[in-house]
Amino acid sequence: MPRILINECKQEISSFNPVPGRYEDFAVSFGQEVLDVHRGVGSEVGGALSVFAGHPEIEVVPGYSARAITSGGTVADADFARIAREFLEAVRQARFADAIYFSLHGAMAAETEHDAEGYLLQETRKIVGERTPIVTSLDLHGILTDRILEHSDAVVLYHTYPHVDFYQTGERSARLLLKILAGEVKPVAARVAIPAMVRGYELRTETGKWGACVRRAIAVENGPKGLSGGMFIGNPFTDVPDLCSNTLIVTDDDAALAEREAISISNDFWAMREHLRQTLTPLEECVRLASEATGHTVLVDAADATSSGASGDSNAILRALVKAGYKRTALIPLVDKPAVEAAFDAGVGATIRVPLGGSLDPRFVPLEMVCQVRMLSDGRFRNESHGSFWNGGLSALLESGNYMFTVTSKAVSLYDRSPFYALGQNPLDFDTVIVKSPHCQFHMFEGPSKLYLNVDAPGSTSADVKSLGHTRCRRPIFPLDENVTFTPKATLFRRSR
Repeated sequence: MPRILINECKQEISSFNPVPGRYEDFAVSFGQEVLDVHRGVGSEVGGALSVFAGHPEIEVVPGYSARAITSGGTVADADFARIAREFLEAVRQARFADAIYFSLHGAMAAETEHDAEGYLLQETRKIVGERTPIVTSLDLHGILTDRILEHSDAVVLYHTYPHVDFYQTGERSARLLLKILAGEVKPVAARVAIPAMVRGYELRTETGKWGACVRRAIAVENGPKGLSGGMFIGNPFTDVPDLCSNTLIVTDDDAALAEREAISISNDFWAMREHLRQTLTPLEECVRLASEATGHTVLVDAADATSSGASGDSNAILRALVKAGYKRTALIPLVDKPAVEAAFDAGVGATIRVPLGGSLDPRFVPLEMVCQVRMLSDGRFRNESHGSFWNGGLSALLESGNYMFTVTSKAVSLYDRSPFYALGQNPLDFDTVIVKSPHCQFHMFEGPSKLYLNVDAPGSTSADVKSLGHTRCRRPIFPLDENVTFTPKATLFRRSR
């Protein structure tokens, strides 16, 4: 009976978030717990399990899972060392497994280990040897490195942005791993590194220009010799040496096809790079437009996107609204543990004077407001995107005049409505809602809005990437540098057995 080990390690960091990532920022599971967490959930591991369940001859060996509660700052070395130690110990315990599926992210970095996923794969190979098949799934915002490709038999990546194919990515990974294990295919990968960091609406795979590149890669993957294909647009906020965009094509023993298609798709991507920038509206102009609007307004504060690695405690838009005397109702999310503690000390119904925002990132100054405590919560809720549980820690709903604040003790992803729903708030009940995510599914926020504005606000995940202060990524790179040139070159990766 073939045995397949499953391990998971998922985190995406912003190098510009001053708050270091810690072990306690991860939900950690061992052994059977890994299966319990993912069965029936729309995650990559959940998708893989559904495929393996259809093969009674397969024995799934659940190893280890470290899933970040949300994206965050650079992981402290000691905390990454603990995660890596636990991850690799699970590999050692199952070192005689016949194959391995790793669900990773690609944009995790520690203080001195800038390629965390590559490190885990490299150390895994030292344990299991060169002959054990490993398929690795990654987020398309991952930073693809030589180490990842050298130590994986194949890499499978998301095809959608906003991400709605977690489950399908796991299914594709599992099916490919079974083919490799059976000796039916011999993967060869072609990777083209592109010196570009991109953001913006044209990266939406369903409606944006970039979607054409992704669909070309999918067509190759689904072709007679295709195994996997897609594009990594990286994470501009993870400032590491290998930060860039990448095209990846994996074929069944057809290096020429992989190389040709990877180069062609990369050329198409480079030609559209100027369109792959986010247009931002000045903060004061956004406040004016929101004040004058007559319908539901969304102010997108992607510079403080917790799902991209920001701290979530920006009050820049709030401060501008207060300064302008904004009178309409507004729903605003904040990460502010001291404010939550003050609310719990006072109790539901109490009125408190409390500083809001600026509790983590020093670029934001706390703004004192008088608030009524409307609701208290343990902060645990099921998200609407794929059904898993999220935990924002102790949380509070605070009301100050026309402002309503959903305040969590810990950062939690804000790419859907569930953090608002968890505290009893429907965004559509407010004239204005601040959304701290660059791209959400259209029906959640943009579809119902009359006015949707991308705000030029400060923060560690600003789409104005020139403002961030990159020091580690290789230069020159678009758009940080002028007159960047690109001649596509494919690097081939093939594991021999």
